[in-house]
Amino acid sequence: SGMPILYAVVARGATVLAEHSAAATNAGAVARQVLERLPGGGADSHVSYTQDRYVFHAKRTDGITALCMADDAAGRRIPFAFLEDIHGKFVKTYGRAALTALAYAMNDEFSRVLSQQMDYYSNDPSADQINRMRGEISQVRSVMIDNIDKVLERGDRLDLLVDKTTTMQGNTVRFKRQARRYRSTTWWRNVKLTNLLHPP
Repeated sequence: SGMPILYAVVARGATVLAEHSAAATNAGAVARQVLERLPGGGADSHVSYTQDRYVFHAKRTDGITALCMADDAAGRRIPFAFLEDIHGKFVKTYGRAALTALAYAMNDEFSRVLSQQMDYYSNDPSADQINRMRGEISQVRSVMIDNIDKVLERGDRLDLLVDKTTTMQGNTVRFKRQARRYRSTTWWRNVKLTNLLHPP
């Protein structure tokens, strides 16, 4: 059923080094907010935050964070196997360079890897089997799963917009239009509400 993993990013702190999106979505903007507020001040962590029908999963090890947004139907094992995989590939490929690299330094090369692995973990049935054989990834058992509101102040929380019918190529225009329409319906709803509360 489509791509359970829709967006992925590798970052050092809040500095994005590579990212890829499989759908027209503002997941990247939400991901940046999550990256800025990961708990534990740089300590290794595995966390998941739900927002609507999606979950942001993040794995930070040795200062490098791999984060993805997945459909909540994808569960947790596949997204964390994916994160483990891309984190390992990233560290093996770039090593210490990742600790000082500028924003997007690895994007040209590594966004392709993200795209391939996203596709593999989303569509290849053996991906889950392999993983089951390796046993549940131990840390995942103790992962916190929180609503995204726990990390984002109410006022900061962006509405997550995902248009799964589009891929990024050339369809972003329609997505923007939909986003705008979505915003105006929310706006109307607020106007109606305001009028109810404070009749003109």
